[in-house]
Amino acid sequence: MSTAEVHKQITAKEIAHTFEEEAPKGADLSQYAIEDWLTLIVFWIMALCVFLQFFTRYVLNDSYAWTEEIATYCLIGVVFLGSAMCVRLSRHIQVDLVFRYLPHSAARALSTVIDLIRIAFFGYAIKLVWQFIQIVGDERMTTIKFQKGFVYDVVLLGFLLMFGRSIQIAVENWRRGFSILERPGVFDGTDG
Repeated sequence: MSTAEVHKQITAKEIAHTFEEEAPKGADLSQYAIEDWLTLIVFWIMALCVFLQFFTRYVLNDSYAWTEEIATYCLIGVVFLGSAMCVRLSRHIQVDLVFRYLPHSAARALSTVIDLIRIAFFGYAIKLVWQFIQIVGDERMTTIKFQKGFVYDVVLLGFLLMFGRSIQIAVENWRRGFSILERPGVFDGTDG
C-alpha cells in the first residue's frame, strides 16, 4: 500500500467560487453585559502594564516600578468584576449532588434559601467594603501617589454588580420554578 499523498488539482475558478459562499453573520454581542466589558477593559490595562514591565525590564534594562503596582491593582479589579460575570452566569462553584436525592419541594426550598443567603452575603460585603473605603480610601499608592480608594471603589462596584445579579438570578429562579442547582442539565444543554 502506497503512503504517497494524492492531491487533486483545483482550478482558479473553483477557488474563486469558495469566496462566493455566504459570508458569516456578524458577531452576536448581545450576550455580554456591562461587567463583561468593564472586566475586558481592566484586563487589557493590566496586560499592557505587564507588557510594559517586561519590555522595560528585559529590553531597556531599566524597569518602571509603577507597572507592577498598577498590574496588581488591575488584577484585583478583574477578579471582582469577573466575579459579577460569574454570578450572572451561575458559574461559581456549587454542589448540586444533594439536590439529586432531595424531593422537589425540599430542593426548591433549599435553593430559595441559598438564593437568599447569596443576596445577604453580597449585601453584607457591600457594607464591609464601604466601611473599609471610609477608613483607608485616602491612602496613597506606593509608586504613583494615587489614592487607593479608587481600587476599593472597583471592588465595591464588583460587589454591587454581584448583589444586583444575585437578586436578578433569584427572581428568575423563582419565576422559572427551579434553579441551576436543581436542574443543571437545563442550563448546560444536557437535559432532554
